[in-house]
Amino acid sequence: MIGLILLVIAFVIAAGYITKINIGFYAIAATYVIACFVMDLSPGDLMKMWPVKIFFVILSVSLFYNVALANGALEKLAGHLLYQCRNFPNILPLVIFAAATIIAGLGAGFYTVLAFMAPLTLLLCQKTKMNLVVGSMAVNYGALAGANFMTSQSGIIFRGLLENAGIPKETAFNYASSIFVVTFLVPIAVLGTYSLWSHRSSAVHIHAEKPEPFDLKQKQSIYLIILLMTIVLLFPILHLLLPQNEWIASINQKMDIGFLAIVFTLISMVMKLADEKKVIALVPWNTLVMICGMGMLIGIGVKAGVIEAFSGWVSGNVAFWLIPVVLCCISAVMSVFSSTLGVVAPTLFPIIPAIAVHSGLEPALLFTAVVVGAQATAISPFSSGGSLILGSAPEGINKNTLFNSLLFRAIPIGMAAALIAVVLAQSVM
Repeated sequence: MIGLILLVIAFVIAAGYITKINIGFYAIAATYVIACFVMDLSPGDLMKMWPVKIFFVILSVSLFYNVALANGALEKLAGHLLYQCRNFPNILPLVIFAAATIIAGLGAGFYTVLAFMAPLTLLLCQKTKMNLVVGSMAVNYGALAGANFMTSQSGIIFRGLLENAGIPKETAFNYASSIFVVTFLVPIAVLGTYSLWSHRSSAVHIHAEKPEPFDLKQKQSIYLIILLMTIVLLFPILHLLLPQNEWIASINQKMDIGFLAIVFTLISMVMKLADEKKVIALVPWNTLVMICGMGMLIGIGVKAGVIEAFSGWVSGNVAFWLIPVVLCCISAVMSVFSSTLGVVAPTLFPIIPAIAVHSGLEPALLFTAVVVGAQATAISPFSSGGSLILGSAPEGINKNTLFNSLLFRAIPIGMAAALIAVVLAQSVM
């Protein structure tokens, strides 16, 4: 049974890649056949495996942040950030990274930031003669790092997956924070090294038009985003500082970003900050189907004992000090052809607690190793991030050359940085 489920997971990922059909559909169909006709579960039992909490949180948070997308607030914020640093071309990669990180951290999410910043970044590469690989890595790294922030899309998904893996809510927040910190620092090291190396070359002035100022609705959207982030982050931080305070502990337990996002969405709608139909249309339905479909498939894998078998194999056959590196490499290979959020994290996160128990390693290190490895190769042209960048290439940029650069230059650089980061993190955690 375990071998069958592993084969099905591999088939689902391959079928989605080959046919370009959302792997969530394959996962749901495969889950139904295996659960009901092989494992003899009832449709009712299968329905309970739908990850309701993750679905609700992603939906509610997306609705709120889509208000700022629909009225152009986040896109204009990106333009202002880039314009402010137009006279410092040597640090342009870090500027692009910072802009993408801030926008994604405010809730736009990985795909959205890439969708509107990748074309701008590649155009800047043309104008300034900046290396295309470095520009692509800067915007990709920034979108990933910002989305990993604890209140942004990927960070919320990680927290939900951690809680589904049996990690307590407060501990899940701490682990998600570790993931964000490491995935934020790695790009700074990589891009900072490039900026220092390129400082020897002659500076090229960036010609950028000053963006229009924010209108009232856009300002109000930004204020509401900041207020929501403050509320969501304040009580977990206070609880860490004052763990004995019962009132703070009680409020912290009742703080739920999903329900808070719905409340703030309602406030935004009452204030008429954006068109309601457009806000709903911007919900990442493809991501929802993919994550929840794979969640069901992984769920029957857990029920069949896949998690215990795999964690036992890793613990018994890999030296404990090599386990973080092995997990990093496995997730990196998976991410070349699949999504970190939809495939890699839902597949590997459930096995981490068991591996941590068998090996004695810190769970935060293992979870971080998985994400760092996966995001090192997320720029692959076969994956969603790389394909978005490739599709954003304007006239004048050879897509075949860019394809080869992403595959044979960006991925090795990212992988080397990820392995170094995991080794350094292991010495700290």
